[in-house]
Amino acid sequence: MAISKRKKSKKKDNEYGYVPTLIAAIVFFIVVLISTIFTDTMQIYSNKKETADLETKYNLLLEEEASLRSEVIKLHDPDYVARYAREKFLYSKDGEKILRIVDGKVVGEERVQKEDKEQEDE
Repeated sequence: MAISKRKKSKKKDNEYGYVPTLIAAIVFFIVVLISTIFTDTMQIYSNKKETADLETKYNLLLEEEASLRSEVIKLHDPDYVARYAREKFLYSKDGEKILRIVDGKVVGEERVQKEDKEQEDE
């Protein structure tokens, strides 16, 4: 009888012996799964943010390209080039006075008048 009790108790130990190992394996699997999902979610969020930033930059570059193409087309026109040079670099035609107005004030009037007087003296 003692032997049969021992066999029964061993059988009971073997019957429930794998359960803690199985629970530990399941918990480990769930932790790894959650960790992987979290990491992938963060990577997706980062990629979406980067994509939005790059799309914004791309659109700005497209606008800049369109502006530059327009400027190139304008620079092929001799009248535009002459007007641009006159405005940007204060070039003038014979007999013209150049007055630069900044914030409602005339800037450079004296210099131009002095140049006119020098031209008249010549």
